[in-house]
Parts: sequence; C-alpha cells; structure tokens
Amino acid sequence: MPASSCCDVRLPSRPAVPSAPSIVILHNPHAKNCAVKFLLIYPRWPKLSGQTEFHLPPHGPVVFAAALPPDVEVEFVDENVEAIDFDAQADLVGISMMLSSQVKRGWAIADEFRRRGLKVICGGIGTQLHAEETQAHADAVFIGEAEGRMEQVLDDFRQGRLRPTYDYLDSPAPVELVGPARRSLLKRDLYNYKGVRMVDLFHASRGCRFRCYPCAVNYLGGRSFRPRPFDKVVEELAGIDNNRLFVVDNSLAQSKAWELELFRQMIPLKKKWCSHPIENDEEVLDLAAQAGAWYVYQAVFDTSDFIRRRIERYHAHGIAVEGTILLGLDEHTEDDIKRLVDFLLEIELDLAEFTVLTPFPHTRSRNDLVKEDRILTSDWDLYTADKVVYRPRHMSPDRLLELYHWAWDAFYKDEPQTYKMYKLLQKVVGKEMADGTFVPRRTELADKRFGRPASPGKSG
Repeated sequence: MPASSCCDVRLPSRPAVPSAPSIVILHNPHAKNCAVKFLLIYPRWPKLSGQTEFHLPPHGPVVFAAALPPDVEVEFVDENVEAIDFDAQADLVGISMMLSSQVKRGWAIADEFRRRGLKVICGGIGTQLHAEETQAHADAVFIGEAEGRMEQVLDDFRQGRLRPTYDYLDSPAPVELVGPARRSLLKRDLYNYKGVRMVDLFHASRGCRFRCYPCAVNYLGGRSFRPRPFDKVVEELAGIDNNRLFVVDNSLAQSKAWELELFRQMIPLKKKWCSHPIENDEEVLDLAAQAGAWYVYQAVFDTSDFIRRRIERYHAHGIAVEGTILLGLDEHTEDDIKRLVDFLLEIELDLAEFTVLTPFPHTRSRNDLVKEDRILTSDWDLYTADKVVYRPRHMSPDRLLELYHWAWDAFYKDEPQTYKMYKLLQKVVGKEMADGTFVPRRTELADKRFGRPASPGKSG
C-alpha cells in the first residue's frame, strides 16, 4: 500500500441466485473471474494530548484502493470514526496502517479476523516500518507502492498461494500510474464537525530530496523527488467535490520550477489548501497565494532571524502558519524550550502543534539513540509523539514531558486553541466569499461531531 510527508461494514453478503430455482451459484473468490470482497480497515490511533480532536479522511487507504483491479468489491472502515464488524462477510481483509501507534491495534484486528478463518494482508507506512513484526500477524505483508502490483497479489489469493511478503520498497511504481484516489469509499458524514466538512487529502508528488533527522521518508520513498504529471494532478483536483484540501506532499519546496508550474495549474480551480512548507521565495509565495494557499505547516526549530523572516514572509502573502514544534532534541535545555515558546508568541504564529522527539524505526534519530543506549521502550503504543520514550540529554524524561504539556498551555493561554482555529476558518471563509466558492455548513449535522452527538457546551 502506498506511502504518501497521515475502517461497521456493509459488504454484499448473498450468493448470486439465477432464475432457475433449482440451481444456486455460490460465491467462490478463488474462481478466476469471480469478484473478491475486500474489507479495507484503517485502525484507530490516539491523537496528541493537548490537541483539539479532529478526524480527517485517511489518504493512504483510498490511494491504495485506487490501485485494486476493477473486479474487487471494496468496503472501507475507518475505526477512528466507526466500529469494525468482525462478523462482516468478506473474502480478504486488508489493514492499512500509517503510524507506529496504530500497529499493535492493527495486529490485534488481523489476529481476530485470522482466528475467524479470513486471510489478512497488511500494508501502509506503519507496516513498512514494522514489517518483520507484522509478518507474525498477517498472511501477507505488502511493502512499497501498490500501483501496478495488486493484480498479481489478487491472482495469488485466488490461487491460494499468497506470498508472506510482497516487497517493492526498492522499486517504486512509475508515478504516471498514480490515479485519482477512491474517495467514493469514504463515509462523508463521519468527517464533519458540527456541519463543517473536513479537508480532503491529496498528493501531487512522492519522495523527498531532504533527509530530516527524525523522519523516515527517505527509507520509505527514497531521496528521489517524483512529481506526478500535471494533467493527472489537475484531473484529480478538479474531481474532488471539496473546496478545502490538505496537500500532503512531504514538502512542496522540492523544485522551484515545479512549484511555479503546479501553482499556475491550480489557480483556475479556486481550491483552498494547506500544505507542508512552500519555497522561501517571493515569486513562489505570490503564485501559491493566488493558487489558494490557506496555511502551511512549518517547522520552527529555533529562535533565529531566519525563522522570524520566514513567518513574516508567509503572512505578507496572506498565508497563515501552523508551527510544528519538536521538543527534546539533544541541544534543547529547559531554558531553550521556554525561550522557544516565547518566540512563537512573539512572531504571532496562527497555530502551534507541539510534539516530543520520537525515535521511529528506520530514522537517524533512532539509530543514534540505539547506539547510545538511550531508548527506554519499544512499546509502539507509546510512540504517539506526546510521550517520552528515550532519555533526553539535558533533563529527565519526566521533566521533558512536563515541559511538553507546559508548552501547549503557555502558547494557548490567552487565545484557546479552538478560538485560534476559528480565526483560521474565518480566514478561508473570507477567501471563499471573495471568489464565490463558499459552501455553507450543513445545518442537519450541526449537532454531530464526526458522526457522534456533540456534547452540549463542549468545545473542540
């Protein structure tokens, strides 16, 4: 299942019955031309403590589903917003895992379906990072990108010869094969907060030329930047019936020429979008704003004038900034963390998301911490980026955790997170009102939060 930087079940259950009452054709998934009923599950995972709860429609599973052959009947269940029906009728179960903090839940789901006699295949970024462990819980583990490969996997399943591992990690699929994600599988009302629809996720490229210290992208997708053809990008964007998007490419600042052409192509679509960093360049930022840039996730790693000017430049182009703040690097002392939070308020970040350094598998940070014998646990349930799973250099694990919670409280002391998010929403509403793309919220869902009743008086 492809890596993109993020599962009750309603499957057809009756055998086909011909008009002659004396003959019944039973569903046989192992027949060569018989449709396979594929149950695709996205396991639940815990959100950051301190962060307002929200649920975006997953991207990896619907990109993977687009790579399945047309004769596969797919039902998608996102366990973050609905329950899994373990009695659902299916021929094959797929479990798509993005995060380390999902994998133990994913393994438990796989174990239960296998106990009931169903075959299970696991894939996604989380599976790739934990492939060896996952093999003990699945009939097959898929590593790498799915485009052009699933016909063989499904044929092996029909023939009763699923391989334990399908390893394509070192041979990425031709990026030209990447088609529109199968967003029709999403149950839209479950990704809605009091009538306001959540953003849809989209990617214009794969891979990343950078090699950031805590990141596993180089292991997952290599250091080669692979942009999708512009006609494919525009086709998919135009087909998304949502004006608000999250462009989930690892970074848009990969190639100035590519960015400029991407934004030129996006301007007529009038989409409003957030993304990871945009090139620190006046021409690029001007076109990004014209193309609908709403806000960016920008790493703020120090209190330098470079960062100050970087944020000022975004704001000058009408682009808001959510800072992604990683705490617990080896150079961080208590005073450094406190100065950093003061700096974030001084430069008027629109939002901030604080995380603790987390040594995920196949990252440079984990390699270093393993060599220094500083890893405290490999319980992947704790790898949520809001817990301390290693020994920091300049403070105790407990003190770093205290500072993590202090940072959230201090940044949002004067303006609560929900109010800052409201202001960010008003910013995009203003842009939409100006160009005629505004869609009012759905009043019939005003009393629901992600498919559940909204608690009276509860914020967030």
